[in-house]
Amino acid sequence: MRTVLLGSVAAFVMLAGPAAAQTADTAVDVATDAGTESAEIIVTAQKRSERLQDVPVAVSVVSGDRLAAQGAVNLEGAQYLVPSLNFRKSGTTINQSLYLRGVGTATFSIAGEPSVSTVLDGVVLSRAGEAFSDLVDIERIEVLRGPQGTLFGKNSSAGVVNIVSKMPGEDFGGFVEGGFFFDNGNEYRVRGGVDVPMGDRLRARVTGFYGEYDGNIFNDAPGVNRRVNGYQRYGVRGILLADVSDTVQLKLIGDWRKANDDCCAEVIGTAPTGVGSLALAGIGFQGDETRVIRQNLITRTEEESWGISLQADIELGDNTVTSITAYRDYKNREIRDGDWTAGAYAGLNQLHDDGPQTGTTFSQELRLTSPADQFFAYVLGAFYSKADSERTFTRNVVVCNPAPTPLALVTCGSPGAPATTFPSATATFGSELTNVAVFGQSTLNFSDRLRGIFGLRYTVDQNSVFHSRRTALTGPGIQPNFDQGVFFSARQGLINGDPARSNGQPYATQTTQDNLSGKVGAQFDVTDDVMAYGTYARGYKGPAYNVFFNLTASGTNVIEAETVDSFELGLKNSLFGNTLVVNVAAYYAKYKNFQANNPDLVAGVVVTRFTNAGDVSTRGAELDLNWRPLADLNISGGVAYTDAKVDEFLAPPGAAVIPAGTQLGYAPKWKGSLGVDYRIRTGGFADVTLGVQGSTQSSQFSLFDPSPVIREQGRIAAYSLVDAQIGLVGEDDRYKLTFVVKNLFDQSFAAAITNGGPGGSLRYLIPREADRYFGITGRVNF
Repeated sequence: MRTVLLGSVAAFVMLAGPAAAQTADTAVDVATDAGTESAEIIVTAQKRSERLQDVPVAVSVVSGDRLAAQGAVNLEGAQYLVPSLNFRKSGTTINQSLYLRGVGTATFSIAGEPSVSTVLDGVVLSRAGEAFSDLVDIERIEVLRGPQGTLFGKNSSAGVVNIVSKMPGEDFGGFVEGGFFFDNGNEYRVRGGVDVPMGDRLRARVTGFYGEYDGNIFNDAPGVNRRVNGYQRYGVRGILLADVSDTVQLKLIGDWRKANDDCCAEVIGTAPTGVGSLALAGIGFQGDETRVIRQNLITRTEEESWGISLQADIELGDNTVTSITAYRDYKNREIRDGDWTAGAYAGLNQLHDDGPQTGTTFSQELRLTSPADQFFAYVLGAFYSKADSERTFTRNVVVCNPAPTPLALVTCGSPGAPATTFPSATATFGSELTNVAVFGQSTLNFSDRLRGIFGLRYTVDQNSVFHSRRTALTGPGIQPNFDQGVFFSARQGLINGDPARSNGQPYATQTTQDNLSGKVGAQFDVTDDVMAYGTYARGYKGPAYNVFFNLTASGTNVIEAETVDSFELGLKNSLFGNTLVVNVAAYYAKYKNFQANNPDLVAGVVVTRFTNAGDVSTRGAELDLNWRPLADLNISGGVAYTDAKVDEFLAPPGAAVIPAGTQLGYAPKWKGSLGVDYRIRTGGFADVTLGVQGSTQSSQFSLFDPSPVIREQGRIAAYSLVDAQIGLVGEDDRYKLTFVVKNLFDQSFAAAITNGGPGGSLRYLIPREADRYFGITGRVNF
């Protein structure tokens, strides 16, 4: 029965249209002739405030209210509202990544950047981990698909997620909100904010939050015996808005956040030979429905971040000068159980990692923006960024050999598992990424209906890295080169591999590269309510290095810059007095020197490493819909077809090649979403709100591997999710009480499946959304 219901929901979503959740975020105009409301959505996708329907870019807009209604804590939850957006979950937050139109960057390197840029209130977040902070008091999220390097810079070769916070109001007021979610581990959330006017020209908004969650996986290892995959997070954000004069406005934003996440525990499955089941030590494996692990170290992430930015908007005649100066500080400590077992066994070494990382970023952007209604409208700018990162990573191993025959779980130190040794290594490594760019984009208004688009960006990147590693060699049977590392060699011909050199000798290198990218296109108003556009864009992502703990000599080469040529056609339709918005886009993009985790050879052994994987391409079509047939009824959705695949794969000599035509990872061919919200006006003490949100997607690969057998092992099956809610809303929205059911039909799925577990087993990451759970949220506005 559940399968039939899920299939019905999926069919309804695909037929009824998309779910990019394009809701009204700013001005709402009343269409008196129809008796309904029209949503005017204002975005900053082109570095100026414009109507969404006037922007020649495929943009999905998700309001902060819709995110809150769906219980989305961060961008992982937003993927269910934007069909083109996908999320790669990893063992810790620092290794997670976003994908747009099937393209993203997955890397463990400290000197690689994401393909999807995340921008918070005009400030680029340079590290992937920073993008997954809590979404609290958000006005809207703009998801710009396709390369956006002309205006947003180098790490946006696949797109941009632009996060805009709620600004201070002119009157004193605020809100307090509390939530309790249960039946999949308990979760508590408290949020609050207040607007404080301080005169006619100065106002502030301060927001704070606290949340904690038990987790959805039970770890029954001795000494642990509790739920994991949860979190504890809290933080504060302050915004000060000052109208210094009629022509000068200053915006000062500061935020601080701390997080202790015991996420993400990896459920260990079985390998084709069944060997991997030995690691479970009696735990019954049930595929993606398994919710038990047995690991003696709790994989977790400890994070603390803060930032401050100052934006100045100065009117100079008809033009506006904008300056954004920002500094961000990011600390992340990754603690990881790398053997995924309850101890050290003969043939299954215990491997525990501890890797604190620090990072700072200073950025400065300066723009000159003309009025939009003149013949030659433009945005000119310059950008500077310097991002420094350093990590000290320690790996402690417990080894006992040989493995018993036949293979069995024999604890190190017991009879049959002698010669226990404790090798350990500590690596210190880091990167400095400096970016300088000048850019400009213009619109030529040839007539009231026809416009031309031209843009260029010139970029200079410098990427500097260093690495050193020291190994403690103790006990018999230790390999001499155990994690010895790379270093400057003193002996001719022994490049980074002279065994006579002592541990801890440093290695360093750098590269500098420049690039000219840009955009050209045209847009035409077919009617007053229909706009068509076509664009070509050249995207660029700077050079990288594969710098991580167990770096070896073969991995010291520079990873060349990634480039993309993208073509997009779109049609934006505002119908029936703007009560129905239907936007469609078709695209094709070709990526060269695609930066990705790729099979490579190290000492004759195939490993996974961050490299230039070759050429890939993506093509597809998308549709966004927002329909408000009645003042109190809103229907929003989206659907995306994505065909992202390998065109030509680069492999080192002797390594297997991923065939052309292979589907890229985290790129489901079909994905859709549909949301319906209705408010019943009772005329009594409270109105009733009803809401349903559904999302569906086809299967996707989680493993990017030459072997079709391994790729199939890592295939995540198609799944559909349905959320439902009912609420009471008081007069003038002074209070609201909402009850929600998440994953109504209890559809289990894995967010990621990877290999490399004990005995060659598979590792499953199970998100909270893979189980049905319930919640109640209360909010008071004052």
